[in-house]
Amino acid sequence: MTSWLLGLLILLTHVLGVLSAVQALMSARTSQGAIAWIISLVAMPYLAVPAFWVFGRPRFYGYVSARGERDTVLRRVLARYRDRVSPYLAGAREADVLAVEKLAMMPLTSGNRAELLVDGQATFDSLFAGIEAAEDYILIQFFIVRDDDLGARLKRHLQAAAERGVRVRFLYDEIGCHALPERYLRDLREADVAVSAFHSSRGLRHRFQLNFRNHRKIAVVDGREGWVGGLNVGVEYLGEDARHGHWRDTHLKLTGPSVLGLQEAFWEDWHWATGEVIRLDWTPQVTCEACQNVVIVPSGPADPLETASLLVQHAIHSARERLWITSPYFVPDRSVQDALRLAAMRGVDVRIMMPERPDHLLVFLSAFSFLPDMLRAGVKVYRYQPGFLHQKVILIDEAAACVGTVNLDNRSFRLNFEVTAFVPDRRFAAEVRLMLERDFAVCRRVTLEEITSRPLWRKLVSRAAYLFAPMQ
Repeated sequence: MTSWLLGLLILLTHVLGVLSAVQALMSARTSQGAIAWIISLVAMPYLAVPAFWVFGRPRFYGYVSARGERDTVLRRVLARYRDRVSPYLAGAREADVLAVEKLAMMPLTSGNRAELLVDGQATFDSLFAGIEAAEDYILIQFFIVRDDDLGARLKRHLQAAAERGVRVRFLYDEIGCHALPERYLRDLREADVAVSAFHSSRGLRHRFQLNFRNHRKIAVVDGREGWVGGLNVGVEYLGEDARHGHWRDTHLKLTGPSVLGLQEAFWEDWHWATGEVIRLDWTPQVTCEACQNVVIVPSGPADPLETASLLVQHAIHSARERLWITSPYFVPDRSVQDALRLAAMRGVDVRIMMPERPDHLLVFLSAFSFLPDMLRAGVKVYRYQPGFLHQKVILIDEAAACVGTVNLDNRSFRLNFEVTAFVPDRRFAAEVRLMLERDFAVCRRVTLEEITSRPLWRKLVSRAAYLFAPMQ
């Protein structure tokens, strides 16, 4: 009887491996990924089947299904204010900007002010001032929130806002905030702050899914002001952690109609997490003097296209003179690597700024496997020296810049929910250029010789680490 049950269990495991392989064949976004999963699932189902159901799902199907309902509701909401929004639709006249609008599925709007916030102190001073001025509602989400001094300050500001009658919604990613104690969340709830995890593992199909993380950092106050960028909540983001030292990051404060794009991204995430349709103000509020055009580009594994990857590739192909990219985790896929090399070969000043100090070892080691080819093509690679570099910024010629949450790796391109502000404005691009020039001045330029002269064992380790790039 025992041997019969064991045989049945073995048979069921192999059947499940075959069925999972069929799903991998139909859903994998790259041929390499499909082949790797199919071979593993058929040959080693005992190990591969659990791994596939934890890491192998390429799209967030639960979110895709729920989006249909949300889109219907949102269309009805926005229809009431369409006549108020229409005067601020910029109407992209250039093909480069039109493509971004289509990727974002959001319009380019005028009447905005995009303010660069350099590093943590400036960012949280601005955010806390906005929270203190809130009159109706606050929407706030971060990938990581720590129960340290900065996290305590954020909690106190949100509690004080709720106590004076402001509606507060606090959304967090349960994987990024795995160390956040329940006491922190309980304190917020007791102050009448509505709190929810993103619930990426909600539902039977996603019960063991760890891949789909909400990496967005969004704050919106009264539909009037919004913040987006690279910073999470923790004292290390203020440069107060001994391990990382100085923390270099960039955030963005937005005013104007583009804030409604950030609001919509949060609105959709909150509805997925809680089922609640929040009553919000969808009337554009224009207060700037030197107005800029902005389009908000949300991206994630529920999109019909690989929005983040296509946005980065579009930026690379659009550049004619200058393409400067900063990313803490630089493990781009082959298509992005090829686009960067081609841009450098056609004479574009392509610069990549990366950290000198590793934060995630596998990511750090992976870059050494493909950097030689990029350096040979003329791509310039720089390592930031004063501390840890965490900003996610792209400068395109003198014409546009992106600030957001997207890293140049597979996780941001295909697995995480991300958000980027695309600003096709020459004045803003000039501000970003000056900011990055200051950063490049304290970087060390990487040479081909230092990469190729490494001992063989280090080259093998780097190549092995790169094999895990799709999971990083």
